[in-house]
Amino acid sequence: MGMFTEQEAKAILDKVIALSKADECTATLTGSVNGNIRFALNNVSTSGVVSDTDLAVQVAYGKRVGVATINEFDDAALERVVRRAEDLAKLAPENPEFMPAIGKQDYKPSPTFNAATAAITPEYRAKVAADSIAPCKADKLVAAGFLNDGQGFSAMANSNGNFAYQKTTLLDYTCTVRTDDGRGSGWVGRNLADSGKFDAGSDIRTAIRKARDSAEAKALEPGKYTVILEPAAAAGLISFMMNFFDARQADEGRSFLSKKGGGNKVGDQVYDPRVNISADPWDAEAAVLPWDEEGLPREKQAIVENGKIVNLEYSRFWAKEKGKRAVGIPGNLLMAGGTKSTAELVKGTQKGILVTRTWYIRMVDPQTVLLTGLTRDGTFYIENGVIKHPVKNFRFNESPVIMLNNIEELGKPVRVAGDESNFVMMIPPMKLRDFTFTSLSDAV
Repeated sequence: MGMFTEQEAKAILDKVIALSKADECTATLTGSVNGNIRFALNNVSTSGVVSDTDLAVQVAYGKRVGVATINEFDDAALERVVRRAEDLAKLAPENPEFMPAIGKQDYKPSPTFNAATAAITPEYRAKVAADSIAPCKADKLVAAGFLNDGQGFSAMANSNGNFAYQKTTLLDYTCTVRTDDGRGSGWVGRNLADSGKFDAGSDIRTAIRKARDSAEAKALEPGKYTVILEPAAAAGLISFMMNFFDARQADEGRSFLSKKGGGNKVGDQVYDPRVNISADPWDAEAAVLPWDEEGLPREKQAIVENGKIVNLEYSRFWAKEKGKRAVGIPGNLLMAGGTKSTAELVKGTQKGILVTRTWYIRMVDPQTVLLTGLTRDGTFYIENGVIKHPVKNFRFNESPVIMLNNIEELGKPVRVAGDESNFVMMIPPMKLRDFTFTSLSDAV
């Protein structure tokens, strides 16, 4: 199991819908075949393939909803899971915000499947590990990393005649390289749809260089600095902020996008005019399924345009309450930028700090999206356009809202993994002024 064809998936879903005696029924079938290889201390530690398929059945009697799941697909198992969902629905209290199953939809396929990525073999994974480990051994460095790749499918159907099916692929690679004395650390990560664009032997050089160059870190006083955030460093802060683009949170006064006295900030200038953020399920570099978890079709849409808020996310219930049209919740986030690489941004910086990664990010104040976290795996002081020396890691207290009002320059966006499964982002490196570091960290 793991992968079903469209015909196989539809046959199972049709059986489930036919078995249900409830007022309505929605069934979702997902499966995947994922391969992985993990290495640490310059040795492969684990490798394997995981195959899984799951069926979720949701039924409703009026506003009473029940959900059950199963990973068996014979006729007896299908009837069992439907009856379990129905029994749970009969016991459930009414949901005052219940929304009926959507009607039949027309989904435009998005390019989420890559044949080369789906065809990755154990030999390919072994070569990625070898290409990561060998140069580290040669330089007396220590590598630890993980490659996860695979293919999957998503299918759904409901009693209103809606049906959807699409295949997906993924490749996600990370590697941390440390000096043998543990004083220097470097990191590289790649999140791609097409394995043909991935070369571990080339990418590992980035982590090697940062590990070697970060070993003699010097302490700088905490304070406000011009920083260059690499895309992976910026992504953690940006994705945290986007969790507040929910219209209901804003309308009910629970978001930085809430207006005093009620309402939200759609149409307001919230960021620097160079900030443009959008979603597009058909984007060639960051494609996602053309429907959301409820089956609503996703659309290409602007979210922030020239620094102004133009769209918020509406659940079907909240859209009905506010007289809005419900649109599928975005599955990707595309932030526009310029043409320069991180290295080119460094060359144009008189004084500043280069941040490779941010981690352990936590919320301090949801009303301002004030976040705290730490830098790691290579933090460097820039002077006269060159990396002068490594610096000890910092704790930062910064709001991405303020950060995106302190832009000096944006570079070329690259694909990075977001904070949830199947969520991808295109994020540029960012040169920012007055980024707030509050204390030092001894971690590397």
